[in-house]
Parts: sequence; structure tokens; C-alpha cells
Amino acid sequence: MASTQNLLRSQRDVLLEWLKQNPAPLLRWLYDAGVLTREQYISMLERSNSNAVAATLEVVCAKEESSQHFLQVLKDVQDYYCVKLQTWVEQNCKDTPGLSKKEAAPVKQEAPLAAHKNTVLNQTQRLMCYSEGGEKDFNSSLHIEVRYTDLFVTEDNDSGIDSTRHEYFTLASRRSRIYAHQACRRISPCQLFSPQEPAGRPPKRVKVKGIAGIGKSIAMQRLMYEWALGKDMRNFACVFDLRFRELNLIDAPLSFQDLLGSRFLYLRDVLPDILSLPDKVLFILDGLDEFKYLLDWNSKDKEMNLETKLPVSELILALIRGSLLPESSVILTTRPSTDAPKELFQRCCVVLGFEEMQVKQYTSKFYKDQQVAEKVYNYIIGNDNLFVLSFIPLYCYIICTAMAEFFSEGKKEKNGENSLELNPPKTVSEVYYYYLFTAVKHHALKGKAERYTRRSEVLRLVRDQLINLGKLAYENLLRSKILFERKDLERFGIEPQEIRSTFLSQILVSVKEEKVEMFAFFHLTVQEHLAALYCVISLPNQEDVLRALDFWSFGELLPSATHPPLISNNEHLEHIQVENLQMFTRFFMGLIRSKLKGMLDGLTPDTLEKQGDLDFLIQLGLWFQQQFKEREISNQTALNLLHCLMELHMQETTSRVAPEIKKVNLFKMKLSVVDCAALQYVLQFSSSNLEELNLGYSNIGNRGLLKLGSILHRCESLYLRYNCLDKSAAILESAVLKSKDCQVKKLFMCGNNLGPEGVLALWTALEQNSTVEELYLDITGITEKGTENIVNCLSKNTTLKTLTIVGNDIGEVGKKRLRELERHRPELRIIGNFVDDLGLLKAYLGWVDEMKADQEQRDSVKNADALVSVLKGLRVTGTEVKAENAATAKELETKILELLKLFPDLN
Repeated sequence: MASTQNLLRSQRDVLLEWLKQNPAPLLRWLYDAGVLTREQYISMLERSNSNAVAATLEVVCAKEESSQHFLQVLKDVQDYYCVKLQTWVEQNCKDTPGLSKKEAAPVKQEAPLAAHKNTVLNQTQRLMCYSEGGEKDFNSSLHIEVRYTDLFVTEDNDSGIDSTRHEYFTLASRRSRIYAHQACRRISPCQLFSPQEPAGRPPKRVKVKGIAGIGKSIAMQRLMYEWALGKDMRNFACVFDLRFRELNLIDAPLSFQDLLGSRFLYLRDVLPDILSLPDKVLFILDGLDEFKYLLDWNSKDKEMNLETKLPVSELILALIRGSLLPESSVILTTRPSTDAPKELFQRCCVVLGFEEMQVKQYTSKFYKDQQVAEKVYNYIIGNDNLFVLSFIPLYCYIICTAMAEFFSEGKKEKNGENSLELNPPKTVSEVYYYYLFTAVKHHALKGKAERYTRRSEVLRLVRDQLINLGKLAYENLLRSKILFERKDLERFGIEPQEIRSTFLSQILVSVKEEKVEMFAFFHLTVQEHLAALYCVISLPNQEDVLRALDFWSFGELLPSATHPPLISNNEHLEHIQVENLQMFTRFFMGLIRSKLKGMLDGLTPDTLEKQGDLDFLIQLGLWFQQQFKEREISNQTALNLLHCLMELHMQETTSRVAPEIKKVNLFKMKLSVVDCAALQYVLQFSSSNLEELNLGYSNIGNRGLLKLGSILHRCESLYLRYNCLDKSAAILESAVLKSKDCQVKKLFMCGNNLGPEGVLALWTALEQNSTVEELYLDITGITEKGTENIVNCLSKNTTLKTLTIVGNDIGEVGKKRLRELERHRPELRIIGNFVDDLGLLKAYLGWVDEMKADQEQRDSVKNADALVSVLKGLRVTGTEVKAENAATAKELETKILELLKLFPDLN
């Protein structure tokens, strides 16, 4: 038998003893070397350390070639293991036949650095699973190699933060812009320090921002794991991870070297040597938004060195700025609400979560049963509410947890309740409700023989705990407080020591880092949902609900004597930002539905008040009706009210509201498919016309327009400008125009890439249509081909009065066809040149001024291309132009040329 196989088999027991303490480096290097297949690698990671090493030795000893590869890998990773193994490797690798000599073994590490890498591996190789609750979670695999799903990280080009919107809504807006243009490139965590240009230098300071739950910390954990394995970022000899929640405990001034020495005790003696080569050191500063000390970005740099004692905030600020260890590298992670100046960083990135493929991968990794995984994934992508949520990893976790029993075999409810699989959640509120109920049921009934206890009995068992938890969530939501000390929990009747052993393990997260002990709801939306549940349980009657809605939605309070119970004793009301309560109000309305459907039995009285459910729904309808009828409400507030109605999902209420909505203006709102679904849900209950639907610059795309398809025919003025629509949208709109019920009089499609095929469909539809009076098709990609049937179709149309077709390259043949159409339809005003119409020129002047003042509008669509198209249209020759028109055209040309300088891709 070959010598290497004999050697390994004879030394099996001693190798097992040496390697079992930390098999991760060995397994990963064997996998990368092709010794282990992907299936074998994953299988090893899911076993205990001893079993993983034993199984690996069995695989590699099967062949001489794999035995030799194993010995080579062992030589490469020997520094991760004990001195005895390193000695054994040196003795047995010198003259082993077939052992590769191509690559020298890595330079041996100092023992403290090797200990640091092993410590980092132990801390990062498993992902936290919030449903563990002190026992192994049967649903998921926790090793980072198994569970980690790639995130969508790209360059951050936004100039500012919209502090008036819930961070989830702001992120959805950004994603809609980026996906519309595909103006992004994916960056893996290990590529954060790669040069941004082929010949460029690697950045030294990198900022990574993203909303709560989007995966920033997990991405940093993955980066640390890869570095500790020795597979990536090998140019860094040492990586230090510093979490701001831990830095919060440092009160007294100290030196930077003392700071690192207290955090990494085993490196204390070698810190001077490590820091003497700062270009080989990386610092990861995770969670700036959790730092209790303010960083004064405008302060002057101080002279300092590693021994200078300063407040911790000044040390961190100096490290970020580069006035301390300027040659070192730094990654700073933060939520958008707590940002750092971009000029301090050479690379700024934003985490956008998952794309559809990553959602599929995540569900596949979450469930052991792949049939269940496939059912859940198909349900997610088929439900717009869930699909839009799923791009945030923690939302994806909540959805998968909530769905676990819905699609698992044999999970049936007894005692007359329907099978869960027959009634999976459809709204966001329902997803969160079932997530909470799944957690409660699993823990409340743990160890009991009867697993099919009625829902109301399960909830009754934990009623007091849920009320305490909800009160903590609600009162601190009004304070915008998300981190809690032990005494905060105890004040609300929550025992911190019970978290690991109860359903609280799925709700509250201990953020203990060595000396630090803080608690948080593991996602902001979980806090918002529990706050809403508490309010539904606690508000005793209809009148209190309606007055609370006045406050939550508009910040309005009547004299204190009439305050609802949940508001009258709160001392922080003057600081409330109602925009931050929008997700909360949606949850509240959804939980009102759950209450009326009996899903909260065990937590609440049978009815809100003795008048009955129908009366309450009518009163709610009248409240919503009043808001749309009598108030001048902002676009964002109007959209939130629509979402509230969709979460309530009660026809008795919505049918009273919809007829009162005469105009909907969501200009520049950057709507998701779910936003479009909310708009469609409400307006479907009205049979009257909608005077105006303005969705300009909303980036709804074809999918959003399709969601609105059933209500478009009732919109008298329909604004769809710059919405990333293509020929499919034009074909959909042509079907609307052909409808016998069509009421559309004005149609604005400017700035969409409809193309020749799309407009050919529109001309055909107008041949039959008898309602459209004005049609605006500026800059829609119409070519000569797109004018082929324009004369034939529009000659038969009798209602169209204005057609704008500027900014399109229709060629000489197309222009000839327009002149022919003018002869057939002399009453039809056709604007084919910008310079022909003074009103149009002034409108575009206003458009250019808007873009100059609003970077978001510039970024939201391909305005650079549009501006170039307008420029071409202004330079018309051989046409008689009025003097005022010519002067205005020249002014517009000048402003466009100035504006184009703001588009970096053109410079």
C-alpha cells in the first residue's frame, strides 16, 4: 500500500486528537484544493468536530493522491494547531513521495497571532439563530459556510439621507432606482479593499452603510472568518474588530494601545510589534449608530500617538480620520440615520440585501426539507407583499420562520381550526403575527404532550408577558429608543434571565460583548409590531382608537383630558416624528383585522366595544374618508393611509373610503410593487373616475404598472413620466385605451423607452379610442418605424387634440408622415419640434431647474440620455422660429449643458 496512506492511517488517532479542536481551516483548504467535494465539505461542517475530522481522514485515506494532497494542506495550515502537530508535519513532510514542492509553506506566525486567528474562527464560524432558545433549532443550519447567503453590496452614490421616512421605505426607494438602471456592481466583503480602478490603489478607509437587519454585521463576520481561515485578505497580518456597543462601556480616557490590550488580552505583549507595521493592520468598527458618544466631525485634529490618553470617542475619530495610524485600513459600518462624512473615505458602499436568486438560496438553506423550501419560495415570489420584504435578510428570516408550519407535512390544527397550510399569511401584519405565534407556541407548549392546544389557550398562557413586552416596545418606540439595559427590561416586568428559555429568545437579543450587557428587539419592525399589538390589546373602545390614529398619523392631540390611555401619560409627545410611526400604524391596522377575525382571542376582550365589529369598521371607514376628503395630506402620508387600508383588508371600511379619493399625487415617491398593490387594492372599491393619478418619477416599472392595470381605465389624467417602462407597458396601456370603459383624457408617457413596437400599439389603440384628448410621448424611443401606422390610425381618431412627440429620432420619413397626418387632421395640434412651442420650452426649462436642485431626480432615471435628446431637438435647422422661442431655446440649451456637467459618466 502507498506510503502516504499508510502514514495517515497509522497516525489516525493522534491526528484526530490534534485536529478536532478546530477543523475549520483544514476542511476549507481541503475543499479549495479539490480534495473534498462541496457536498462532502458541507456535510463535514454540520457534524461535531470529532466526527468531521474522522470522516475527513476516511475520505482522504481512500486514495494515495488525496492522501498526498491532505499532507500538503496540513503543511499549509499547521500554524492553526498545536506544537506537537507542527513538529509532526515537519518530520513527515520532508521526504514524502509525491508531496508538492511548488508552493512554500506560509511563514510561521507568532503564537499570539495564531491564537488570535483561532479565536476569530471560533467567534465567527457560526451564525446566530434567534430561534434557538437554548436548544438546537431543527429548521436551520448555523455554520456560516452553510447558512451565509451573499448580499448585494454596491457603491454608495447618494448625497444625503431622507430623515423623514422610515429607513425601510428609503431603502426600497434606492433599490427601485438602482434596479431600474442596473447602475451598480456587486462587491463581496473581501473585495472592499480592492482597487476601484484597474490601475488604482486600494482604499484605506471604507464606509459600509445599510438599514437595520440588512446584513452589515453578518458581512463583517464573513470577512473576519475568511481572513482567519487565511483564504482572503492575506495582506493583513492582523484584523481587529471593535464593536461600538462594547466601546460604550469605556468612560475614562485611555490610550489606543491600552484600548486594544484590554479587548485582545492575548495580543497585549505583541501589540507594539503589530502596530509598528500599520499598513498590515485592519480595524473593523461595527455599528456606529449604537455608539452613545457623539463624534465631532468638525473638530480639529489633535497631535497624538499610541500612548496618548484621550476619551474613546476622540480615539475612534482619530482612527477614522487617519490622524492616528494613517497607514492602517479601516471599515466603518453604520445605519443611514447615523452617517459619517463621505470625504473621509476612499470607498463608500451600501448594503441592499438580497436579490431574487439570493432569496431562493436563503430559503433553500433555511429548511432541511427542500420540498418545504421550494413551497415557501414559490409562495414568497407569488405574493408581492412578501416578495418586497424578502430582500432584507432579517425579514427573510421572519418570513421563513412564520411559514415553517404552513407548508410542513402533517402540521394541522385540531379543534375545528383550519389547517395552517390552507391559510398562509398574505399581508405583512399577518406574517409578523404568525412569526410571533410560532415562537410562542413552540416555547409555551415545550415539553407538553398535547401539541394541538387551541390558539386562544396558547396566547392566554403568555398574555402578561406579551403585554409587558409590547409596553416596552411602544413606549420606547415613541422615544426612538432601540437599546435597553437590564433595568429597563425589569421596569416593564421582563426578566432578562428568562430570555434564553422562553419565546423571548425570538424577540429580544442580548448584545453582550464581554463586559457589555444590553438588549434589543432583533429588528426594528419586531419592536413596531409588538408595540402595535400592545395598543390593540390596550385601547378599550372605538373612540380611543380613532383619537390615537389622529396622533399616530398626524401628530394631533386634543386637550389632555381627552387623550387616549396610551398617550395621556407619555412625556415625550412633543418630540414625536409621526413619519417614524408609519410602519407601526400599518401593523396596528393589520392587528385590528386579526382581532376582528378572532386571531387575538386569549389576549383581548371579545369586542372593542359592545356596539359590534361592523359598527367599528364603519367608524374606521368614516375616519379614513375624512382624512382624504378634508385634509391636505403629504404624498408619503397618503401612501401610508393606503397601506393601512390594505393591511386592514376589510371591504366594509375601504368601500367607504375609495369613492372620496379623487386625486392621487405620488410624484417622485419611488414606489415599490407593494405600494402599487396598496393603491390598486383601495381604488378597486370605487366605481367613479379618478380625476388624476400622478406617478411621475416613481420608478414603478412594468411590474408596478401591471399591478395597477385594473384601475388605469378610470384615470382621467394619467401621469406615467419617467417610470422605466418599455414596450410591454405600452402594450398594456394600449389595452386600457381600447377598453369600452376607458375614461382616460390625458396620458403622459414621456421619458419611457416605449420604442417603435410600443408606440405602434398605442397608435392602433387610438384608432378605436374616443376619450383621449392629449397624448405626450416626448423622448420615448420612437423611430421612423414607429410612425408606420400613425397616419392611418390617427386619421380615424376624432377626439385627440394634442400630440407631443419631441425628442424622438423619427427621421425624414417620420417627419413627412407627421405632415401628412396634419393634412388629414388639421384640428390636431402636433408638436414635433421643441422650438415650435413656447409653452413646451418653458416646461422643459422648469424640468431642468428641478433636476439641478434635486440629485435624486437626476439619479432616478436616465436623465443624461434624455437631456442629450432634448439638446438634439433644440438644434433644428431649416425651420422658421419666433424670436421669443429662439431665445428661450438658447437659454434651455445653456442650462442643459451646465447640468450635464453634473453627470460624472459624461465628463
